[in-house]
Amino acid sequence: MRWWDIDPVLELEKGLFPEDAWSRGMFWSELAHSRGPEATRRYVVAERAGRVVGYAGLASSGDVADIQTIAVARDHWGTGLGGRLLTELLHAASTFECAEVMLECRVDNVRAQKLYERFGFEPIGFRRGYYQPGNVDALVMRLTDPATSVQGTENNG
Repeated sequence: MRWWDIDPVLELEKGLFPEDAWSRGMFWSELAHSRGPEATRRYVVAERAGRVVGYAGLASSGDVADIQTIAVARDHWGTGLGGRLLTELLHAASTFECAEVMLECRVDNVRAQKLYERFGFEPIGFRRGYYQPGNVDALVMRLTDPATSVQGTENNG
């Protein structure tokens, strides 16, 4: 993801997450940490016919990475794009030498939870009222050894 992707990403973000969409400033801040030798972020976009149809981002800190966001346009649900974006983030976590990957997922987003479970993520807790302003709880999930998980999904998927 580059700065020129922010506007189309925001359009998709607002359509998919109307209550708790990220702001332009949030994306700019994340991208500021995604370049150079001290980079701690990896953000990617997926395009189809010149249109952004998905994006994803990961932040690393020490030996732990956090999946910040994954989104796929509704007309691309069920195509495997979410899995490809997640695979890219897990590769990045391995490159950052992270031993585990964490994420939060809305408790009502069963589609995303199933994707994460296929990659070996396990639920470890909840964050009450995490998503605001809707006051929706988050399911916290963890994956240990992302390098092994990526190899397993590539060999079996």
